[in-house]
Order: sequence, then C-alpha cells, then structure tokens
Amino acid sequence: MTESVKKGQYIVVEGHTAGEAPRQGQVLEVMEHDYGTSYRVRWEDGHESTFQPVAGTVRVVDEVTRPGTTT
Repeated sequence: MTESVKKGQYIVVEGHTAGEAPRQGQVLEVMEHDYGTSYRVRWEDGHESTFQPVAGTVRVVDEVTRPGTTT
C-alpha cells in the first residue's frame, strides 16, 4: 500500500480472483505491529473484521459507494 490509511477513512479492497467484487468498508482502528499494519474495518454489509492488506490491494476512497450508484 502506498498511502497511509487513517481511522475513519473508507477503503476498497480488490477481489482475490477474477470476477470477485471488491469489498468496501470504513477503517475503525489502525493497529501497528512489528510485522506490519492491520486495520479493524466495518464492511459495507455491517460485518467487522481485522484486515492486514497486501501491497496493491487497497485504495482509499471518499466514501463507500453502493452498487448501481454513481459518485
């Protein structure tokens, strides 16, 4: 990841396989570890999880978009 993600920002995580839709969510907490950074994220479906990104898989967006909407 090339940019610093901060609490409160929205992220989009690209799918792992072809055709898999990206996941979108809001960063609730940024956790620094000896082995890297992880995030507690509330995903668009309301589920919360801890996520440790792989380089190039996450981008920061202004807000979460819903399918079928435009920004």
